[in-house]
Amino acid sequence: MIFQRTIAESIAFSGIGLHTGNRINVTLRPADANNGIIFHRKEGERTVSIEACSDNVVDTRLATVIGKGDLKVSTVEHLMATLYAFGIDNLHIDIDGPEVPIMDGSAGDFVEMVSKVDLVNLSVSRKYLAIRKPISVIDGEKRISIIPSRLFRVTSDIAFDHPSIALQNRSIKLSPDVFSRDIARARTFGFLNEVEYLKANGLARGGSLDNAVVIDDNGVVNPDGLRYSDEFVRHKILDTIGDFSLTGYPILGHVRTYKAGHDINHKTVQKILASPDCWQIVEFSDEDLRLALQKDLSTTASNHLAFEKI
Repeated sequence: MIFQRTIAESIAFSGIGLHTGNRINVTLRPADANNGIIFHRKEGERTVSIEACSDNVVDTRLATVIGKGDLKVSTVEHLMATLYAFGIDNLHIDIDGPEVPIMDGSAGDFVEMVSKVDLVNLSVSRKYLAIRKPISVIDGEKRISIIPSRLFRVTSDIAFDHPSIALQNRSIKLSPDVFSRDIARARTFGFLNEVEYLKANGLARGGSLDNAVVIDDNGVVNPDGLRYSDEFVRHKILDTIGDFSLTGYPILGHVRTYKAGHDINHKTVQKILASPDCWQIVEFSDEDLRLALQKDLSTTASNHLAFEKI
């Protein structure tokens, strides 16, 4: 798609915060072109507007947290991944608590909500961040690289010393259909001893088998088991999409991750933005906008951009 997008009408929902255990209310509202995605965090009589961008990331230990001053919004990655996958560039998000509701631990509910409203093409073209030279970040065993591609792709490898996870690999070319079918319903996961530790320290108060895959020494604790045989690596891809959306641009590049998490995802986004010699901002012309009304985007994009096919 080459037009900026927003939603046609507001979407309201509520749910439990993973760490606070409190019920939190959220409303997604349409926004004008070039607005970007902005969280409006309400606390009592105060409201602070926090742009969904890398510069506003304040914590990545347990989730991706954005903030300004003393007000924060945690666990933004699943909602942001959904907006990114559906090409929603501009949005106001009103929220009355410190974290986006965890829902069922995946992005499935967000996909269902967005799919029920019309998406509006705005009369302004999108700006793409097109990777021209490889960029990589290494942090111990964790590794991420991004290389040129005509599309946004994510390849993820994970390795855990547990038979229920072990080695898993998956690669996707992002589209709304692929995201909805293959990625969105993959839930967050954790080990039982880690969950017990978090609860003992006042965190994960809203965590349960209804919103996470929990693993003990014997395997998956959830009575219904897994949604996909490789649900763990699919969830890592979900988190990667959400975290990379904080570049502020749709990306044309192939992200490859190994043992990645929110921290190294954020470090990679920071390195990308700090390496302008490795990318180019591409904006379609008025003629491209006109042609887009007559042709499929993929044909227009492939003719307009001479990217190496990865």
